[in-house]
Amino acid sequence: MGSLFRSEEVCLAQLFLQSASAYSCISELGERGLLEFRDLNPKVSPFQRRFVGEVRRCDEMEKTFSFLQQELRGAGRVPGPCPESPRAPVAREALRVQEQSEQLAQELREVTRNRASLRGRLRDLRQYLHVLREGQRFTSLPAPPGSPPPLRVLSEHEPLLDPSLHQHLERKINFVTGVIHPWRVTAFERLLWRACRGYLVASFVEMPEPMEDPATGESITWVIFLISYWGEQIGQKIRKISDCFHCQVYPYPESEAGRVDTITGLHGQIQDLSVVLEETEQYLAQVLDKVAQALPTWRVQVQKMKAIYLVLNQCSFDVTEKCLIAEVWCPVRDLTQVQDALRQGSYQSGSSVECFVQRVPTSERPPTLIRTNKFTAGFQNIVDAYGVASYQEVNPAPYAIITFPFIFAIMFGDVGHGLLMFLFALWMVLYEDSPRLRQGTNEIWLMFFEGRYLILLMGAFSIYTGFIYNECFSKATAIFPSAWSVATMANHSSWSSVYLATHQSLTLDPNVTGVFRGPYPFGIDPIWSLAINHLNFLNSFKMKMSVVLGIVHMGFGVALGVFNHLHFQQRHRLVLEFFPEIIFLLALFGYLVFLIFYKWVKFSAADSRVAPSILIHFIDMFLFTSNVENLPLYPGQVLVQTVLVVLALASVPVLLLGTPLYRWCRWRTPRTVRPGGCGGAQWGGAWGRLTTAAVLVQRVATGEQEPLLEGQEAGNSVNATKEDVESGGHSPDAKHLDFAEIFMHQAIHTIEYCLGCVSNTASYLRLWALSLAHAQLSEVLWTMVMRNGFVGLSYVGGVVLVPVFAAFAVLTVAILLVMEGLSAFLHALRLHWVEFQNKFYVGAGYKLCPFAFAPDTWE
Repeated sequence: MGSLFRSEEVCLAQLFLQSASAYSCISELGERGLLEFRDLNPKVSPFQRRFVGEVRRCDEMEKTFSFLQQELRGAGRVPGPCPESPRAPVAREALRVQEQSEQLAQELREVTRNRASLRGRLRDLRQYLHVLREGQRFTSLPAPPGSPPPLRVLSEHEPLLDPSLHQHLERKINFVTGVIHPWRVTAFERLLWRACRGYLVASFVEMPEPMEDPATGESITWVIFLISYWGEQIGQKIRKISDCFHCQVYPYPESEAGRVDTITGLHGQIQDLSVVLEETEQYLAQVLDKVAQALPTWRVQVQKMKAIYLVLNQCSFDVTEKCLIAEVWCPVRDLTQVQDALRQGSYQSGSSVECFVQRVPTSERPPTLIRTNKFTAGFQNIVDAYGVASYQEVNPAPYAIITFPFIFAIMFGDVGHGLLMFLFALWMVLYEDSPRLRQGTNEIWLMFFEGRYLILLMGAFSIYTGFIYNECFSKATAIFPSAWSVATMANHSSWSSVYLATHQSLTLDPNVTGVFRGPYPFGIDPIWSLAINHLNFLNSFKMKMSVVLGIVHMGFGVALGVFNHLHFQQRHRLVLEFFPEIIFLLALFGYLVFLIFYKWVKFSAADSRVAPSILIHFIDMFLFTSNVENLPLYPGQVLVQTVLVVLALASVPVLLLGTPLYRWCRWRTPRTVRPGGCGGAQWGGAWGRLTTAAVLVQRVATGEQEPLLEGQEAGNSVNATKEDVESGGHSPDAKHLDFAEIFMHQAIHTIEYCLGCVSNTASYLRLWALSLAHAQLSEVLWTMVMRNGFVGLSYVGGVVLVPVFAAFAVLTVAILLVMEGLSAFLHALRLHWVEFQNKFYVGAGYKLCPFAFAPDTWE
């Protein structure tokens, strides 16, 4: 089988890497993504491993890169993804990257520090200039014409108080000027008044232009204050209060000429600082351009280098300390590529001795590898959500490609709804390469986008089942002429005008010649949508269809178990498990399917009134009785049913005791120990390291470069184990056999299977229930919403139809497509996980996680 139907064969191998070329070989393997490395030093602390210094060096460079990226984002630049995936740098190139990144980081720190200093100095000068301008206007404010005479403004040499009262006081007024945050103005003014007891005159005015707050970086409008006071003690209080409120206080010249000279000097300083700041900004932009150009590539290179050294830390040195030994899980089909990658890595490092790979035997269960593409990935994710397939067991994903959309469509059958879903998925498929769709941040959208092919098939199958149900937005379509003739019935009956007026419904008798002309070509006849008993007809049809499809689905799951038994060479399970399971299923529920089809074929409309009940026959089958009122379907029915029930009951002890007794007998039978078994696998790995290391040393001495891989037999698989997938990798022929555990496991399996056949068959009736619910919701939505838009016959009806259709479209998408679609999806998921996969699928494996440099990681 292909890798999609069954996981690939994976082997355990050892890589022998020369110390000088180990880095290049791991880099080449990471570019190809072929191997999963195993840690050979699990008990060694990460800080005690050989390449811990190189890992710390990479961490330091990543810290430098984080600083550079932070500076780019602070400047409003977003570093883009790496245009191409560079290879991991060699030692000399890594040193160059480290030096250049540290040099750019140092330049950025210095330039940023200088720019911040220049900005702070320029901000202070501008604030000082605004303070002097506002102070100048305050101290020399002219009176407007026509206003009452203002109070006399005291000069610097005139007293504030009456000289007759205070003749001995100093006649001098002092000023304190500065800026304050607007949130602190009210508290600042109140505290000044209380502390200085009114011996001051304070003026507050907003700055004409907003400036940056150095603490928060926000742009705010500062408030300028000018306080005139008298007395040195009052001045000390004002300065202390200003310091407490984090005010920026500036000196205020005493004379008018001094203030004019200071303003002139500030203009010159501001111009000079603006020129210097502009040049600094230009130089900073140049440095940021260099960082934005080199940083994405550097980050990818350093992350690759760090990943390589982390892998090298998982390797161990041989006894000669001349080569590294790594253990890997490798797909058998990729062994040739691995050897080619090692050869390429040895050539790039300039080594004269090639590194090589050698398979080693093991009794450990390998990981699971199933290769997928963009189409099969969505279906494989559904299976993996239940459990990763055990090594080389049958994979349900390729069968789910058909069964999952079909089961969903049975519950979601509607041509209109399926067409909308199909077109939505088709749009995603056609534009799947668009970066706008791929790089979305909404998790729900990404979930839809990843499952676009699944949604496409679900929509296509829903269209198909919608044609079978003959429903398009709950309305039937007459693609073909109806097989029922009302005119023929009217000609052969006594329908009069009075009869038609008094009877709202008319009965069409198929026994009348010409009334029913045969089955409808495809799907359900559209005349059933007009019948008052169409719901009873659809219920009977969908219920039987659900039972038939469910039993076929479960039987197919049981049949897939045969491939597991044959692949793992457990032919005894064909007789002791598969045959009892299939006999139990077909003897009881397969017979039910036979009764359904037999009744459809045997009874027609003419004798439908005397047709027996299948349900009563099925109940009598388990009771070993017959009902006189319920006529048999065929002669000898009671005998056949008795034989089938006996066969089903007889298969239960075989299923319960067959496998445990077989394994117990095999364990009791003496066997000859063959060489190369599991015992040799335990010490073969260690001995293989010593012998192969000696071979490598000999190759270094002699210059031989022949790979050991060529000596392997092409068809010999060291991992073709025969143990059961449920045994977790342990052979049934183990030294100590716990018979009680085996019997308990088989008893649980038998009870679960026998009871599950009953409950799972009933569980498939959800197909009938969900299909009926979807059809009824569609009909209710059409009747209560869309139908109201067609009631009005005049122009008013056309106007009303627009909002009615909008409401109908919104409710259709929200309720019938999203909510009902999600409900049908979850029920289809449950039917596959519980009813289908439970018959053959264990899902106790673990994925192969190869060491690879994935492009998505670096972005």
